[in-house]
Amino acid sequence: MLEAAKQQKSDSVNSNNSINSSNHDDEHQQRRQGQSASPISATAAVTSPANPTSSPVVVLGGSTTSTSYDLAQFEPVRILNNNSTHKSVSLLGHFGNLSRDKFAIIVLEKTAFTEAQLRNYSVVTKAAVTQTATTSSESESENSSTTAEVVVAAERSVFSSKSHLRTEFINDIYGNFLCVTDPEVNQLKVTIIYPATEKHISKYSAHARFLLEETADDYRSVTLPHLEQEQLSLEWLYNILEHRKEKDRIVYEDPSDEVGFILLPDLKWDGKTLEQLYLLALVRPKGIKSLRDLTTAHLPLLRNIREGGIKAIKERYGISSDHLRIYVHYQPSFYHLHVHFTYLKHDPPGIHCEKSHLLTTIIENLELVPDYYQRVTLSCVLSETDKLYAKLKAAKENADEDQPKVKRTKIE
Repeated sequence: MLEAAKQQKSDSVNSNNSINSSNHDDEHQQRRQGQSASPISATAAVTSPANPTSSPVVVLGGSTTSTSYDLAQFEPVRILNNNSTHKSVSLLGHFGNLSRDKFAIIVLEKTAFTEAQLRNYSVVTKAAVTQTATTSSESESENSSTTAEVVVAAERSVFSSKSHLRTEFINDIYGNFLCVTDPEVNQLKVTIIYPATEKHISKYSAHARFLLEETADDYRSVTLPHLEQEQLSLEWLYNILEHRKEKDRIVYEDPSDEVGFILLPDLKWDGKTLEQLYLLALVRPKGIKSLRDLTTAHLPLLRNIREGGIKAIKERYGISSDHLRIYVHYQPSFYHLHVHFTYLKHDPPGIHCEKSHLLTTIIENLELVPDYYQRVTLSCVLSETDKLYAKLKAAKENADEDQPKVKRTKIE
């Protein structure tokens, strides 16, 4: 009976190689750029050594159609970006079983270690086992079935009998090894964008990036007109605010039209690994594009996001405010004001000083100067392929040419 339970548990582990998907600030942009794209973010199990020919299948649901992604059918064309710092790689290719005329982008990212994986213990589960008993009599034999629960201990730790060391070298007290572990503790986060547009391909490709100083005049004369021309649809965001999509992912909601917001997991977070906690607060008021639009009139909204978000995260995840990084990006990847909440011990992309502005600092700046962000010069990092980069660079070069060689000092 116990052997049958173990076999059933093993079958269950193998079947988990076929998993359901869930719906960088940057990862949000991957499904927002181009309305035909349908990115999926999921954690795909590494193929079990016991079944090396199987491949994970990700199923997209929650809509009128369903698409299956079989990694065994993915045909790589080229590597777009291989990031050794974040242990991730972006690949361009096709799903041969879907269409060779449409591109797909797959992002593979190694997941962080969790505290549970670093303990040496067994997870105890219960398995239902059916046992058939045969009774005989002179006239007939009868079969009767009974179902019993059997406790099965399944190791789910790096430090278990399923982990094997392969020696690289040993020198005195120092040793280097490669470790093959249980697939359940060695998973990959897989993001799929299909069909991928040229914008997606450009976004996930490695490009040179540049730090620019955007003055208030630059914003009014260059950036704002650019946004009006290039702004992508925010229908996906309004779907969330109006509960047409992703309602089950909402962690907290304030329904106020003036100071309300919705707090939900960012696409970079699986919603489970606490060490990588990452949530977004999407404001309810429309028309606030970015940091540049904020004035003293928005202080009640900003304070409400800070206080409400902190309280919700404490109640839901047990993480206090002194362990949270709360900030706004500039330039953002989509132009509807949103606030990032990340775990202080986690270092996601976009947390550096040239891009992130702490919410507390934003509030204090507006308390001191009501139109602070309409007057200040802001840094921003842009890719060489970004149209805004070309426009800002051209504007600055033209301004430098128009400046007189000798400047007179203005005396107040």
